[in-house]
Amino acid sequence: MNSVANAYLDELCQRLSALKNEAAKPMAAAINAIVETVSKDGLVYVFGTGHSHMLAEEVHYRAGGPAFTVPILASGLMLHEGAIASTAMERNEGVIKPLFDRYPITSNDVLFVASNSGTNAAPLGAARLGKQIGCTVIAITSVAYSTASANGREKLADVADIVIDNGTPPGDAIVQLPGTDLKSGPASTAIGVAIINAIFAEVAHRLAEQHEPPIYLSANMPGAKESNRALVERYAKRNRHL
Repeated sequence: MNSVANAYLDELCQRLSALKNEAAKPMAAAINAIVETVSKDGLVYVFGTGHSHMLAEEVHYRAGGPAFTVPILASGLMLHEGAIASTAMERNEGVIKPLFDRYPITSNDVLFVASNSGTNAAPLGAARLGKQIGCTVIAITSVAYSTASANGREKLADVADIVIDNGTPPGDAIVQLPGTDLKSGPASTAIGVAIINAIFAEVAHRLAEQHEPPIYLSANMPGAKESNRALVERYAKRNRHL
């Protein structure tokens, strides 16, 4: 493989490895909060804008993933219907209340808010609304990036109950391009997905010590149709995306 591609993978692996120590405490707190929520039949909602919305989709109806997760999705805050418009919309806190009114989040639930830069109005508004509702708000963000971007203003890490720092640098990309000030190879999505899957893997393990956890099977595995149908029937009334 090309040496630059290897360098990106090496750097990504180093950052993922560092998370095991640097993010251990907030990840443990997130795991405990989710286990407590699920034990009370609560749900875990996941929200992000732009590329961060992929964390919400990653844990939705996912093979090996939990059935108690609910993605908060709005096409206008993604990218496929217009990247420029999406960027403008995620800077408008006014979109959050009508969007969240579609989801029956309660104080018994957990809300993940993913935002790498941590300063856009929509994810900040989502975290604030979650705090008003009284649910546990967990941020996945870059503390370095958001601190630089905020320039003294409030950032996601200031609002959330639990802050998981993904460790990415300001600007996200981690491969310096020769002869320029540019960098390539963004890291936040890969690291964010690893964080959230690691958390839910530990949650599932703890739940399995008490009873069979509500985990989806891959559609191509034996017994998947029956098992997944039962989970959908259990959660469909509270997850508008099933």
